[in-house]
Amino acid sequence: MAEAEKGSDIGDALKPFFLRASEAEERLSRLEAAIANAGNEELLKIISELQSKLESANAELVSEREKARNLAAENAKLQYRIKHLVLAVKEADHKVEQAK
Repeated sequence: MAEAEKGSDIGDALKPFFLRASEAEERLSRLEAAIANAGNEELLKIISELQSKLESANAELVSEREKARNLAAENAKLQYRIKHLVLAVKEADHKVEQAK
């Protein structure tokens, strides 16, 4: 019986320590969850910033492609004009040669 009382006394003596340990574990788990959420919030913020930059870059890309398409069309027109101007100059030179 004395041993049972000693076990009970030790259990009673350790009870506050177990209680404090469980409270500490609960606080720790809440802190870990808060840190995980804060980390997730930071990652979400970074992801949203990157997405907005990507959207901006895509809009700029579309704009630059349209400019390139317009420049290519203008270049084709100018090449056509140059070709005909060169032919006209050659014909004029040929007529001048024949007139001599």
